[in-house]
Amino acid sequence: MDYDVLFIGSGHAAWHAAVTLQQAGKKVAIVERDLVGGTCTNYGCDAKIALDGPFQLIEQLQRFQGQGITQMPTLDWPALMAYKHQVIDPLAPTMTQLFNQLGLTMITGSAALVDAHSVQVRDQIYTSQNIVLGTGQRPITLNIPGNQYIHDSREFLDLPDMPQRLVFIGAGVIAMEFASMAATMGREVHIVEYGDQALKAFDQNYVQRLLKKLANQGVQFHFNEAVVGIENTDDGFVVNTKSGLTIETDYLLGATGRTANVEDLGLEKLGIEASPRGIKVNDHLQTTVPNIYASGDVLDKQQPKLTPTATFESNYIARTILGGAAPIQYPAIPSVVFTMPRLAQVGVSVATAQSEPDRYHTQVVPFGQQLAFEYKRALDAELTVVLDQDGFIVGASLYADDSDDLINLLTFIINGRFTATQLQQQIFAFPSATSGLIDLLSTILPQ
Repeated sequence: MDYDVLFIGSGHAAWHAAVTLQQAGKKVAIVERDLVGGTCTNYGCDAKIALDGPFQLIEQLQRFQGQGITQMPTLDWPALMAYKHQVIDPLAPTMTQLFNQLGLTMITGSAALVDAHSVQVRDQIYTSQNIVLGTGQRPITLNIPGNQYIHDSREFLDLPDMPQRLVFIGAGVIAMEFASMAATMGREVHIVEYGDQALKAFDQNYVQRLLKKLANQGVQFHFNEAVVGIENTDDGFVVNTKSGLTIETDYLLGATGRTANVEDLGLEKLGIEASPRGIKVNDHLQTTVPNIYASGDVLDKQQPKLTPTATFESNYIARTILGGAAPIQYPAIPSVVFTMPRLAQVGVSVATAQSEPDRYHTQVVPFGQQLAFEYKRALDAELTVVLDQDGFIVGASLYADDSDDLINLLTFIINGRFTATQLQQQIFAFPSATSGLIDLLSTILPQ
């Protein structure tokens, strides 16, 4: 065999395992047809968060208007985009250099399985004892007239300037995050959603708060509307819906979901089962061909398709190849929507708790009001915890500026099944939102 392990894809679903295996003495290769590092590193979450900082700062400053802040800053999108390029553009070449230094073989091109141990890239065949599929997902394209005018998230994160009028098709995580940015800049924003809800996977109580806030910023929501066509006009574009609604705009973003990259991999010839939902695997992340694994967003799974989940699976595959591992067991996995403010949740959802009152109950913690000075006047910040019959926290939902950090604290508490006594035996920095929240949780948890 040319290699011990060959990875198709170089994102978080692949490179963590690749590095571990290479350092353990295995001969490893990575095949990548696009930018090394994958979606998150180059045109996904890393790029989004590089642009996000000033928006969150403006959100926080607005709370102190009249309390010491007399003038709000303006946001220069072209300058911010230049900063994003400065931060993000070097990542792929830097990772390539690092992988080369570690001795990993980097192969450029599209890969397809030839048999259980062979992969073809261009006109070259490579053999490997094990193969890992980490090809991720891509945006779904609406099959409607004028769909060539619809942009995806990768293109939005590379906009040289923010358009004056924007339409977001879909009301999921991507649309809500980008719409929140555009609304903060005072742009005209429309969100057109086929269903009757936004952010279906999140606590609808907090989703409705976010929608109300965005509506107050001028965002116009159009639920139960199906986009049926896009027209190019002298003044931009016109979006047409099935009900007859028309919206004039300068820019359209399609955010109607993502589909797994399973085509042209040669899965059918090996009998590996896959669909637009992803590749089916067993509890060791093996396909129906035992030496071929799959990891990350390309999996057909119930767990959230997130970067940390892909990293967790990648590390698991490395352990499995190095000496076997027990069936994979996922801990509670936090999810965050990076709007202003953020929404986050982990573990058992509020909706599940409400539908199973014999197993769970919920408790609301209005910590924005209770920790007013510690949480910087964000009086509407709130936490809902889900508790099991023994009083342990098994789920949480947050509406707060720092949800992305606070949800990690709650994830530790959930996965560790912490009691109040265990939390009280630690000393945390004060005054901080974290220490204040822990004090509040200690009044809820069992001793």
